Amino acid sequence: MPPTPTPTPTPTLTPTPTPTSTPTPTPTPSLPASGKLVFNSFRDGNEEIYSMNADGSSELRLTNNSSTDNGPGWSPGGSQIAFMSDRDGEGEIYVMNADGSGQTRLTDNSANDWGPAAWSPDGSLIAFSSDRDGNFEIYVMNADGSAQTRLTNNVAGDAGPAWSPDGNSIAFRSQRDGGFEIYTMNSDGSAQTRLTNDSANHHPSWSPDGGRIVFFSDRDGASEIYVMNADGSAQTPLTLNPANDWGPVWSPDGSRIAFMSDRDGSFEIFLMNADGTSQTRLTFTSALGVFDWKP
Repeated sequence: MPPTPTPTPTPTLTPTPTPTSTPTPTPTPSLPASGKLVFNSFRDGNEEIYSMNADGSSELRLTNNSSTDNGPGWSPGGSQIAFMSDRDGEGEIYVMNADGSGQTRLTDNSANDWGPAAWSPDGSLIAFSSDRDGNFEIYVMNADGSAQTRLTNNVAGDAGPAWSPDGNSIAFRSQRDGGFEIYTMNSDGSAQTRLTNDSANHHPSWSPDGGRIVFFSDRDGASEIYVMNADGSAQTPLTLNPANDWGPVWSPDGSRIAFMSDRDGSFEIFLMNADGTSQTRLTFTSALGVFDWKP
């Protein structure tokens, strides 16, 4: 028999995959910031107090006079604002309704009483600083201006009080050890404790859960925003640029921090996540200080 021929294999084509473009991930959108900020600005010629929504909308001028108004702080319910004004000659603490009406003087002396004016969480007390006894010290008074009581007593300057959310502690800055440092004390002035130890540190603001304090410091050259635990541990920078970032305040839900920066030329209000990401500019008409944020 003749040999059986070996069949020739039929060639097959291997399909070449069609190249596809790698999809660009869609960033998760951030929810708009909620609540209302109160701040001071020179935009209309002299320093006045303004409010706006935390997304930058609905700016409203609250004070209007030829003197200086600054250092505002919301009452816990958001119906009133305490602030400093020198409209009557010396710096004094005033209170007004949230729309700017009903401006009423709470302190009255020949020295200077200064903000930021900080309400206690239950709304019964207001903390402020005053040099009525020779140098600036921290005082508290009832929300109607009565029972003004000195909490600190040293030859250096103490200022910038901020209540803890539970009302048991007050953070502030002091020069008693040479440079400006952040301290805490009990609300009656006892147990004054130093938290920082690096150059100039200012403007403490408590997180809503009371576990952390945000502040600004020039320890690395320019002023930057830092955060630390309430006992002073784990001090961490949140901003890093050659400009000046200062005046931080926490959002009521703890997710954001508002602050001032001159990174674009003039000082403006910026917003960032609590970890320092997503830094976004809110104002474009010159602001000077972010001092409080209410729900």
